[in-house]
Amino acid sequence: IVTLLSQLNYNAEDGRNAVRNVRREANDRIKKFLKDHSISEDDERIALADVQKMTDQQIAIIDELQKKKDAELLGGR
Repeated sequence: IVTLLSQLNYNAEDGRNAVRNVRREANDRIKKFLKDHSISEDDERIALADVQKMTDQQIAIIDELQKKKDAELLGGR
């Protein structure tokens, strides 16, 4: 059980890191668009907020799945 919990926690953190990496790439592209004058500063702020909102949603999903699986593993003892 301990090994499974450790693997679960590792995989969940790996998933959160992957989501954060996508956020960083998206933010970099948005900032490049602003630098290239393809979008306005208002559009940049809106886009960055949208990316953060999506990031938070995806991390919440990962956290919820981890919590459910933790309970399932611990409940099976």
